[in-house]
Amino acid sequence: MYVSVSYIKPVIHLFKTSLLLPEDNDTELTKTIKRKILGYLVEKYSDPVKDELLDMASLMDPRFRTSYIDPDKVEQVKKRAVSELLSFPTDKSTPQPGPVVQVDQEEARPQPDPKRKKTLATFFKKSVVLPTSDQSEEAKIETELATYLLLPEADPDTDPLQWWKSNEFNFSRLSHLAKKYLSIPATSAPSERLFSVGEELSHAAELASSQRQWTG
Repeated sequence: MYVSVSYIKPVIHLFKTSLLLPEDNDTELTKTIKRKILGYLVEKYSDPVKDELLDMASLMDPRFRTSYIDPDKVEQVKKRAVSELLSFPTDKSTPQPGPVVQVDQEEARPQPDPKRKKTLATFFKKSVVLPTSDQSEEAKIETELATYLLLPEADPDTDPLQWWKSNEFNFSRLSHLAKKYLSIPATSAPSERLFSVGEELSHAAELASSQRQWTG
């Protein structure tokens, strides 16, 4: 299974900031095509319900998390994640983290050993505290979320489903949201049709240019 829904916001951001930005050497037709494509994509995903879904999917992708969420909405998205998890039925069979554990990257990191795989602790930037048994369920979720967000972003080539499979025990509550949102397919058919139209227009422009040169 290939995760696609969490890619939508990063891709739109890439289009806005790089790929579809008008350039000085662009023809008017090229600028129009870029503007039409970007306008279509922005409008397509501007619906509040879709936007919330995409924010949650980004949050649950260890490659992106809050990087492509509007900074003014980050706290709102985090509160929604906590609220959703509180509404989930409690699964007694789900492994729960043990007693409080503090990890400091500089003091607790062992000497590098190329033959050993990195453990989760080696990626912590700061000291973090995992949930304790005397916390409320809401506090446990908030602590788990804060710990998850302290981790550096995963490599862009990382399979987010494999990442969650490897880290499910450490983030047993958040893993439920990951399964819910990362399993949603993102269809690209309308976008592909739009790019097809853009390509046809580009070929037409090239043909028209060649004809002008020939007749001139």
